Amino acid sequence: MRISNSFSEGEIQVMDFILTTLLRGGTPNMAVRSKDFASLCRKVQSMKSRAADVKTGAPVKRGEPAQSSVGVIGAADDSVDESADDFRDVG
Repeated sequence: MRISNSFSEGEIQVMDFILTTLLRGGTPNMAVRSKDFASLCRKVQSMKSRAADVKTGAPVKRGEPAQSSVGVIGAADDSVDESADDFRDVG
């Protein structure tokens, strides 16, 4: 997944909604329901990470992160019973 510094039209609408709501003294709870909210959050987190790297002088990372931000799951089990007809007899 490539994260750019530009924002889509939907992401801009989400940011505009949040900012105008906060300026009026409300809470931006409705913005979470927008389909572009998750994409906007990922971009903001990526930009924060890049800014911190630049600030510390660390090299800018490209490619896969060292650790997933959503957690780790185990790999699929490679041991498949070849005698099972489940996959061959489908029709």
